[in-house]
Amino acid sequence: MEAPMQAALDPAIESLIGLALAEDIGTGDVTALYFVPEGAHSRARIAAREAGVLAGVEIARRVFARIEPRVNVRARLADGDAFATGDTVLELEGPTRALLTGERTALNFLQRLCGVATQTRRYVEAVRPHLVQVWDTRKTTPGWRLLEKAAVRAGGGTNHRMGLFDHVMVKDNHLAAGGGLEALQAGIDRVRNERPGTRLQIEADTLEQVAAFLTLRGLDMLLLDNMSCDELREAVRLNAGRLWLEASGGVTLDTVGAIAATGVNAISVGALTHSARALDLGLDFEDA
Repeated sequence: MEAPMQAALDPAIESLIGLALAEDIGTGDVTALYFVPEGAHSRARIAAREAGVLAGVEIARRVFARIEPRVNVRARLADGDAFATGDTVLELEGPTRALLTGERTALNFLQRLCGVATQTRRYVEAVRPHLVQVWDTRKTTPGWRLLEKAAVRAGGGTNHRMGLFDHVMVKDNHLAAGGGLEALQAGIDRVRNERPGTRLQIEADTLEQVAAFLTLRGLDMLLLDNMSCDELREAVRLNAGRLWLEASGGVTLDTVGAIAATGVNAISVGALTHSARALDLGLDFEDA
């Protein structure tokens, strides 16, 4: 029996939860059906087996609600909270079969999203005390973008564009397929006329491009791609506070601090999502 809607989740997330449950449960949980008494009632907890940052509480809650409305999920921590090894993240109580059926799907969501939040928090802490934002990218797991970008926020990071629809990003391949500065200016003018309020950014791979793009009207940002720290500092000098500057390209925990010190406004890090390791969480029964 499916639970009624609780929190208002995006339809794409509801669909993803449904797909995850369908691929795991299929025609039914045969192990729980044959080896757990129908009327059994249990309490359990989801606990951290390593330290990290929490993300995905409402997703885990919704997983159990979709399976059985009588499952009570009590969050001991909120998204964005740090936890230590052994800490209880969620407390569960309800029909034993439902707890067992939802265990793996709920943990899959939580472990992945906590991994993204934890990875993001490491990068955010690595750029202190510089006034620079840590941005995510579109390098997300297909279908998981809303969830992974929410996990980035939980970790203290900032979302860049959600997709191709909400932010103009003229990258190197666009430049190769288009014309020169005159064509770029014409495109910028059209965006400003037809889509007012849309952020507009161009990628620069060299300092010569930075200087050229600074002559254009209507830009909001420049993406400084794969530049050295010396080049980033020079780009900051050339810009003189005019546009928002984003550094990108191969950023790691070892390099992000030095990049932050150059004076750029933001650093985008694909590794927040594409290289985050799932955190070790487990569901333990307290009684049966």
